[in-house]
Amino acid sequence: MTDQRILFVHAHPDDETINNGATMAKYVAEGRGVCVVTCTAGEMGEVLVPDLSHLAYDNDGGLGEHRKGEIGDAMAKLGVTDHRWLGGFGRFHDSGMAWHADGHAVEGEFVPDNAFWSADLTEAADELVKEIRQLRPQVLVTYNEFGGYGHPDHIQAHRVAMYAALLAAAPTYKLALGEPWDIAKIYWCAMSEGRMRESLRQIRASGDTTTFAGMDPDGQMGPFVTPDAQIAACVDAREFVQTKLAALKLYRTQVDPDGPFFGGGESSHAFWGDEYYVLVKGQRGPHGEGGFETDLFAGL
Repeated sequence: MTDQRILFVHAHPDDETINNGATMAKYVAEGRGVCVVTCTAGEMGEVLVPDLSHLAYDNDGGLGEHRKGEIGDAMAKLGVTDHRWLGGFGRFHDSGMAWHADGHAVEGEFVPDNAFWSADLTEAADELVKEIRQLRPQVLVTYNEFGGYGHPDHIQAHRVAMYAALLAAAPTYKLALGEPWDIAKIYWCAMSEGRMRESLRQIRASGDTTTFAGMDPDGQMGPFVTPDAQIAACVDAREFVQTKLAALKLYRTQVDPDGPFFGGGESSHAFWGDEYYVLVKGQRGPHGEGGFETDLFAGL
């Protein structure tokens, strides 16, 4: 077991790479212990590539098994060797979602049996307590209370991660799950408002009007971004941005490799390489330019 260990808790395959892929690749390269726990297999995700549309939940199905292979390939690309499914593969099912008129995700009309969104919170948290007490990470990363964009599984992953961190530290709580462990620092993933505005300006200047369509770099950003004043850390992992993008391309069902993620103006600057975090537990460590911590282990 390495001296420094970080745990990322995400809802579906690909969430970890989009949010934290560069950070993970950087920490792996530095010899730190990186573990990813995925809560569902993303069985109800949108299939964006036509030749794989038969895998969709409302067609032949099989998307979860396929995404299991995708995340395995992506983890190998990032160098992450410790990937776990919450409660084991298939324990909790993707809950599905719908789009609200305001542009964020909400619970869909149909929620399948064994949906993560409907899981008993303590039952799901206990599965993560076992992982926390076995791994003993100093740092935990997950979503904010909105799940980033409102997806029910993201919100549930936030709830499970936060509750599990509390229970794992309790000295008298279910000792059969392992020896108590208190995580020193907890962060929520964040999208910097300043960086998003800068990126949108570069995208629009390149002539791209389709990426993040409808968003104005000088207008309202909605709940998807975090004001920079609330952000504690920015991990500069631009050295690993190509590794992150290569891992993201391995999610063939979720990302079109010829689409704007890779061909648009945003692919050539720090939008993908600088990853931002809000500190919600622990002491803020030494910080650098812009007032941000540059390392999630800062101060430990």
